[in-house]
Amino acid sequence: MAITVDPKTQKLNIRFRVNGHSKQFYLSSGLKDSSKNRIIAESRWEEIQRDIALGRFDSTLKSYKFGNYQNTVVPAEKISLDKLWDKFLDFQAQHLELSTLESDYKQITKIVVKLSSKEIQNAPTIRDWLLAEYSYHTAYKTLAAFSRCCRWAIDSCLINSNPFEKMQLPSPKTPSNENNEKAYTLEQRDLIIAAFESHPKFSHYSSLIKFLFWTGCRHGEAFALTWGDVSCQCTRISITKAYASRVGVVKGTKNNKRRVFSCLQGSKLQSLLEEVQPNSPDPKELIFKSTTGQRLNLNILNKCWRYNDTGEYRYSGVVTELADQGIIPYLKAYSTRHTFATWAIASGSSPEKVAYWIGDNVQTVLRYYCHPDVTKAECPDF
Repeated sequence: MAITVDPKTQKLNIRFRVNGHSKQFYLSSGLKDSSKNRIIAESRWEEIQRDIALGRFDSTLKSYKFGNYQNTVVPAEKISLDKLWDKFLDFQAQHLELSTLESDYKQITKIVVKLSSKEIQNAPTIRDWLLAEYSYHTAYKTLAAFSRCCRWAIDSCLINSNPFEKMQLPSPKTPSNENNEKAYTLEQRDLIIAAFESHPKFSHYSSLIKFLFWTGCRHGEAFALTWGDVSCQCTRISITKAYASRVGVVKGTKNNKRRVFSCLQGSKLQSLLEEVQPNSPDPKELIFKSTTGQRLNLNILNKCWRYNDTGEYRYSGVVTELADQGIIPYLKAYSTRHTFATWAIASGSSPEKVAYWIGDNVQTVLRYYCHPDVTKAECPDF
């Protein structure tokens, strides 16, 4: 039975049976049914299953009670890393987005299960095993996560020391991201748009590419837009949510900033929206869809921008084709955001306005999204 929902209270419970025990076990979580709380309940159920498999099941259920954190400090050698990690995830799930939990912790949770040693006092052994079994970057990331987990455990009075504090590896050298942070010139931008419009395979996505270049919005935000987010005259766009392609859920924007993107009557952006708008749009209908009418995602965008590789054959995307012909340099699809921010500032818009338009802060805009070398602006003579 595992995880069930009480029909009266709508709270999550765990019901199960164990060989050798005649009664059915019941554990109340006290948590309302939601995506975040299901992660907490599933984590607790996995903990119970592990204990059953290892022959250490606590039939009193005291050690599995939700929110049952002891107030006494436990020596590091008395608690295993997998149990500590489960409790850490329980805590994180209370305040992190589901997509963040999936992207930041899912892989590490799988690694925890495979660890050759799960005793946290064996941190050096765990470090060496990670380096032998995984890439340097994965080992670095995992050890850093274990250290964060132990710091939280100390603050929560679960352990008295952090064995992973001295196990941290030097930061891995990352390839230069200079290419990823550059923008296209206006001429190159318009060449890309024209190529999409006339492309025999990907012309359907030209409206999305225009929208990304002309608003600088994050791709997930564009994937989540519905006609209910657009004003009647198509001059105001409310950006309040985003589609997380990795986990397939609609959530808040990256930094939970809600904003309204305004455009002028008769502008290119307004004309684009009027062109693709149905006669009687359903407020819940997506603005941008795939050729089959489904929600767009990063995988589809990458196929039409970069390339598609099905295993049987491979064909280039629109921008890759242009780059192969030497017409433009190749930049990743996120360059649409960089291009908008760079040219908005070069055209006289203040960094504060640009930061609002793209849903970020001024420091980030100036550091990552502004590329004066692209505009070839010259210093005035003063």
